[in-house]
Amino acid sequence: MPPFTTHTADTAPAAARATIEAVRRRLGHLPAAVGLMAESPELLTGFLTVNGIFDTCALGPVEREVVVLTVATRNECHLCVAMHTATLTRQDAAPELIGALRAGTPLPDDRLEALRRFTVAVLDHRGAVPEAQLTAFLSAGYQPRHALDVVLGVGTYTISTLANRLTGAPLDPPLAAYAWEPAAR
Repeated sequence: MPPFTTHTADTAPAAARATIEAVRRRLGHLPAAVGLMAESPELLTGFLTVNGIFDTCALGPVEREVVVLTVATRNECHLCVAMHTATLTRQDAAPELIGALRAGTPLPDDRLEALRRFTVAVLDHRGAVPEAQLTAFLSAGYQPRHALDVVLGVGTYTISTLANRLTGAPLDPPLAAYAWEPAAR
């Protein structure tokens, strides 16, 4: 069992208390992952800040979820996969799209598949994406700005997925229907 505490507004370091309380008020509950991240007020504030910025980038809501779920499945974060499956479900995304994202397989939509492949290339090549892969991404109708927005999403969800794995963040009960486990290797 990892040595991390799932904090509340009463037990969190002082610098994290207002942030935790704001999350609790906004969501109506405090997700365990937020309570765990609160051990480092800077990590919690940093993640929530960049997540808010990522939500305003030029990628649309479903496109952002493609990036997030690609990072989450690659980093094997059961919590992020479940949480963002729930998000796509609320957005009425096609079940085939959700299933392919969870499985890490080609998407049924060519443009979103180009985005998924580009996100994988950013991860695999640590940003040094080969020219042919960048060209394929741009040929799918994306702009150079979108490529940088993918990098923003990869960075944002690298924070979240790695923190969740390090702390052993559990799946909150409302997400149980979206539970996910990585495929056996």
